[in-house]
Amino acid sequence: MSDRFRRSIPEGDDRERLVCSDCGFVAYENPKVVVGAVVEEAGQVLLCRRAIAPRAGFWTLPAGYMELGETVQEGATREVWEEARARVRLEGILAVFSIARIGQVQVIFRGRLAEPGWSAGPESLEVRLFGWDDIPWEEIAFPSVRWALQHWRATCGQPLGAPAGNPPDDLRGTRPLPAGAD
Repeated sequence: MSDRFRRSIPEGDDRERLVCSDCGFVAYENPKVVVGAVVEEAGQVLLCRRAIAPRAGFWTLPAGYMELGETVQEGATREVWEEARARVRLEGILAVFSIARIGQVQVIFRGRLAEPGWSAGPESLEVRLFGWDDIPWEEIAFPSVRWALQHWRATCGQPLGAPAGNPPDDLRGTRPLPAGAD
């Protein structure tokens, strides 16, 4: 930010924000959204060994930061492809985690392989399917990966309570609407 921005509490607000001293513009700092999936195949889950920091060499779900202009399900599908070179069919939202200390909201889907095959993408050293008893728990990269896997196990075979995305016939929220549309 330019040196015109100072931390102060804007009028009508209750916390410090970056405020432009020239025009009063408030630069809000918001959480980043992480999207990913617990991908299942024949009772096993797909995990990726990280090739990048943080936690390089540790196992994780295929997940990463959402990009501007994509829906959460598009982001999760893209991340599974980028990290595991796998095509996935998302079944619904498995979990939403708030990691406030690092400014993240994580949206984790439950999914299944849409077609056979996977391989390590550029951010992964290797990709493997693991049965529950074979998951390398001591080498899991992040607490939220453990939470998602435990919730997947607890809800296996049960319907999920949230849809896997916006209704396919309603474009509001996914693409800009033409002028005058509601």
